[in-house]
Amino acid sequence: MKSAPWSPLPEKRPVRVQLDREQIVDAALRLVDAEGVDAVSMRRVAGEFGTGPSSLYAHVANKDELLRLMFDRICGEIDLPAHEPDRWREQIKQLMYQVHGVLLTHNDLARVALATIPNGPNALRASEWMIGLLIQGGVPPRIAAWALDRVFLYVTTDAYENSIWRAQLRHLGLPAAEVERQVKDEMAAHFRDLPGDRFPYLIEHAAAMTSGTAQERFSFGLDLLIDGLDRYVRKPTA
Repeated sequence: MKSAPWSPLPEKRPVRVQLDREQIVDAALRLVDAEGVDAVSMRRVAGEFGTGPSSLYAHVANKDELLRLMFDRICGEIDLPAHEPDRWREQIKQLMYQVHGVLLTHNDLARVALATIPNGPNALRASEWMIGLLIQGGVPPRIAAWALDRVFLYVTTDAYENSIWRAQLRHLGLPAAEVERQVKDEMAAHFRDLPGDRFPYLIEHAAAMTSGTAQERFSFGLDLLIDGLDRYVRKPTA
């Protein structure tokens, strides 16, 4: 039946948002990249879709699970080439530079891995690749397992520290190079002003204590860890 011209318009019915887990993780990652992990909440993510938190719970149990899903998602950005056991040191370092770079592109999401054990499919894939390469390169299984843990911890912690530093830079509104120079100058001055009878080496080597960029120091630490595994490699018998 045709409506009369004076009939009131029907009320607009809300359209149910069709969500899936991938969309939810995408939205949460956008929040992290823009504002950091503390900006993520079930309510805030739901708001990205114009809905309420209850619409998320069919796909994600809680914020902790969402954070783990986000971390595993970025682990999927890591490229894992074919193993070259003769080049295991170089390949492990290349992997860690790549992991470090991926973590740096996602604000402070690295802190998620410090509070949980990453065990999603993408994280496990990276762990399988690394422990397999180490064992093929002659590193005993137990040492390879410990190295896997310690090296990833080093890379993750460095990336998280870097995210804190970058947050401070944004707060100051100054170029990174300028802030880094100021901090180094202040630290060097502090070392030089220490009591000479108690801290002679720190005073004499203040310049060395404050030398190098963050990336140079990261590379140095990574070299220490990976090259140190050489002492455990099983040498082929004649």
